[in-house]
Amino acid sequence: MAKWILYHTDGCHLCEQAEQLITDVLNDNSELLLIDIMTDEQLIAEYQITIPVLKSEKGEKLYWPFTLHSVREFLAQAE
Repeated sequence: MAKWILYHTDGCHLCEQAEQLITDVLNDNSELLLIDIMTDEQLIAEYQITIPVLKSEKGEKLYWPFTLHSVREFLAQAE
């Protein structure tokens, strides 16, 4: 099963849009883990001005803004 991480924070409307885009594209063999950057100082430092960020198991990252098309391409290339 492929695992994907979405770095986000509560109350971020862009993060909510990103999550919806990603879940629309993911297949049943994929799992999306939501990680709130506010739970970790290092994540805050790394992602505070770039969230939402989608990350693959291999460490590849897709930074916002992204579209349905760019999410599909990212998922296909990263699998």
